[in-house]
Amino acid sequence: MLAEEPEAIEARVRDRLVALGVAHETLACDPEFADTAAFCARYGVPPEQSANTIVVAARKEAGIACACVVLATCRLDVNHAVCDLLGVRKASFATADQTRELTAMMIGGVTPFGLPESLPLYIDSRVMTRESVVIGAGSRSMKIKLAPAGLLRLPGASVVDGLANLVEVPPA
Repeated sequence: MLAEEPEAIEARVRDRLVALGVAHETLACDPEFADTAAFCARYGVPPEQSANTIVVAARKEAGIACACVVLATCRLDVNHAVCDLLGVRKASFATADQTRELTAMMIGGVTPFGLPESLPLYIDSRVMTRESVVIGAGSRSMKIKLAPAGLLRLPGASVVDGLANLVEVPPA
């Protein structure tokens, strides 16, 4: 699956949100600031209100992959939690090429609302504690703000305790 043009990706994601009845707000984003830390700094979004959609693939078992949604203040536990969920011994973050092939989206903008339904979706339980989160919208020029409960409208979405670990941030 090859990535489409940004406008086509965004339209597909918007259509999916509407079809699922998910209340949301779209936020324009300068593509140069699409990566989480840069986005949060540029647009004043607290990292604990930003969530990343990360694609993980098994290292040896072809065709086994999933997507995980974690807060920007957390680190995905690939070696234990994700491997256990996938039933594999070793997995790693999907490469940029694998991510594009599996999602047909742009790196820095992957969203659960554009994923193929065959790709399992795991959501760290910390995401669900937020009033709202900002996630990717499929391209690097748009983000989506929504209540985390909207993620549960996706078929097959599962909330997982301990999917990610809080990252200790040193005091300024």
